[in-house]
Amino acid sequence: MDNDEANALDRRVFLGASTAAVLGLPGIARAEDAPTAKAEAPKVGARPVSEVIADYIVNFDLKTAPPEAVARARTAFVDGIGVMLAGSQLPPTDIVCEVVTLEGSAPAATVVGRPLRAAPPRAALINGIAGHCMDFDLTYFAGQSIAAVIPAILPIAETTKATQAETLAAFLIAAEIAGRLNRAAPTVSRAGGWHATGTIGVIAAAAAAARLMKIDARKIPDVIGITTSLAGGISVNFGTMTKPLHAGHAAHDGILAAMLGARGFSASPAAIEGKDGYLECFARTLPHSLEPFADLGKNYDLVEYGYKIKPYPSGGLGHTAIDATLELRPLIKLDDVAHVDVAISRYAARRITDRYPQSVENAKFSAPYLAAYTLVHGAPMLAAFTEDALRDAAVRDAAQKISLTTYEEYADLLEESPARVTVTLKDGSKLERAKYYPRGSVRVPMTPEEIKAKFDVCAAQAVDKAIAEKIYATLSTLGNEPSLDAFWPLLRKA
Repeated sequence: MDNDEANALDRRVFLGASTAAVLGLPGIARAEDAPTAKAEAPKVGARPVSEVIADYIVNFDLKTAPPEAVARARTAFVDGIGVMLAGSQLPPTDIVCEVVTLEGSAPAATVVGRPLRAAPPRAALINGIAGHCMDFDLTYFAGQSIAAVIPAILPIAETTKATQAETLAAFLIAAEIAGRLNRAAPTVSRAGGWHATGTIGVIAAAAAAARLMKIDARKIPDVIGITTSLAGGISVNFGTMTKPLHAGHAAHDGILAAMLGARGFSASPAAIEGKDGYLECFARTLPHSLEPFADLGKNYDLVEYGYKIKPYPSGGLGHTAIDATLELRPLIKLDDVAHVDVAISRYAARRITDRYPQSVENAKFSAPYLAAYTLVHGAPMLAAFTEDALRDAAVRDAAQKISLTTYEEYADLLEESPARVTVTLKDGSKLERAKYYPRGSVRVPMTPEEIKAKFDVCAAQAVDKAIAEKIYATLSTLGNEPSLDAFWPLLRKA
């Protein structure tokens, strides 16, 4: 048992003038127009959760946020926009850009990595698909529950001429609300089959938009209520282009809900906790509680729980297996390998397949492909997810020796996704490595240099090095300067 597996025994941790023009919100153009909600934290259950959320959105003060939360928010922007730039050049983004172009969307906001401009909801749709189509974006609680947030923030921040501090605050607000929604029904994604990117992401995206658009606190419950009817996304579509559509759709609908609610479009104030509401429907037979909202505004989930930055552009539930395989690779010769067993939890096996992939999208969730590619070439990075890579004869041959099994010690674990890889050599001897926490997690963090290297590789897919350095410099110090005016042109590809 190595140190990593030994550690596994501890399971406890686991808008201005432009606003009025673009979004049509003349009554919320100035910060002072938004009323101040009650500062005291209400008791959960004393009034609708949507009102608790509204208070938090309008009263959040970036100056009171702990430095670690601010640092993690900045890193999330670096990682998220880097991945978005790379994903902007791929077929799923091409398709949605074609559709938006055919619609003749108003050219109001930047679309990351493209020359196209679009109305904020449509720009967010494209950004969300670009940011999620490689499955390279960070993981927060049960999957990529905040994948829609930055894609939604960008077009609203641009069209409202938000400051850097306001943009940073919008992300922190969204992340903390998403954290509570995750903790309120922690098994909805893991056991219920829903995809948190769409079910939680749309509410988080709307919260960020509401803050940037300075929506009246009395209207925010309607915004939240609208999103509960727009939430969705089922895991059967993992391994297809529809998985990243969950992120794009959530970003788009979060903005749409904010725009509608600001104009007086109504929704139930008890849409989250009410009878047949969000929690009852999505967590119908699963445990759920409003208790996590009791510490909203007091504690920071970004600090206490953090997130996982992905070192590989593939399904995160398979990353511990990749880490284990990478450790074994220098110890063996492929010609000497008789068989490889990849053991994962039952939950991970719901998302990770034992079949060789037929497309780039489902390659990201194929245990035989990921293990075989890692043994043959090393870490599966961008080059691993191309049609040519899928046809690699050496990888196909290696994949024939790989089987997917259940890691019995952690078979029913939901909180983490441990893996054990066992290589049986032709002489009968065996080599084994087990990993409980993946690289990029809070327990096994990537270094700042590794995060920067990932950003560089991703950004290079869409912009030149000089532009990439300017983007990185802005994001890594986000909030230190007042304006983002010089930033938006950097994201556009000529």
